[in-house]
Amino acid sequence: MDGVPAADDSWEVAGRRFRSRLIVGTGRYKSLEETAAAIEASGAEIVTVAVRRVNLSDPSAPMLQDFVPPTRYTYLPNTAGCHTANDAVRTLRLAREAGGWNLVKLEVLGPPPFLYPDMEGTLEAARALIADGFEVMVYCADDPVAARKLEDMGCVAIMPLGAPIGSGLGLTNPFMIRSIKQQAKVPVLVDAGIGTASDAAKAMELGCDAVLLNSAIAHARDPVRMAVAMKAAVEAGRNAFLAGRMPVNYQADASSPMSGLIR
Repeated sequence: MDGVPAADDSWEVAGRRFRSRLIVGTGRYKSLEETAAAIEASGAEIVTVAVRRVNLSDPSAPMLQDFVPPTRYTYLPNTAGCHTANDAVRTLRLAREAGGWNLVKLEVLGPPPFLYPDMEGTLEAARALIADGFEVMVYCADDPVAARKLEDMGCVAIMPLGAPIGSGLGLTNPFMIRSIKQQAKVPVLVDAGIGTASDAAKAMELGCDAVLLNSAIAHARDPVRMAVAMKAAVEAGRNAFLAGRMPVNYQADASSPMSGLIR
């Protein structure tokens, strides 16, 4: 039926298929119990894991796996906190040794206060990881030229920032994100900067394949309720994109016909 999404509106990355178009992080929560509750409420199937910050291997301390089981969720190890290509590559090699993870999220960050993607380091690390057999989902600048280079290199998903990490500013340059999506042949996900549900919906209305966020849920007054809101926002934005919005008009257009009025 026209206008109604297909029953299977799943998406695919690196040969893996998912129903949820919301990916959430596992950091910054008050407790692992809150982490688990928020992730469950979000409906996410993929969770990002900051390899350098989350306990994945010390059974004497609380472990993420006990609360967010990798048998239920697809773990996406990331290189949060890495500021050089060498650090990023080493971190993901250690992650693969620890958990066998091959699908990874690469980020190489510039200095504070903006932590903007260091594209020279990102390209260097991506090249090394792909040569090493990793399937790389890559966080990058909202730059169509850089995005094309990363895709041509073999990255399996392009993840331009909406705004600086943790800023909650939303989509500061939607035109560039739409431009990246229009030229890409791999999934495009907005990553970083989402602050509230309307930001996530907007990203999906642009045609993005998914949204990745963490702080917007973890730093909300009620993370579980915000997770529910983000789930609904991503679904609403996706449906709006599939439906096709009405044309923008700079003059009024009455919704009721002007002819045949009762005199």
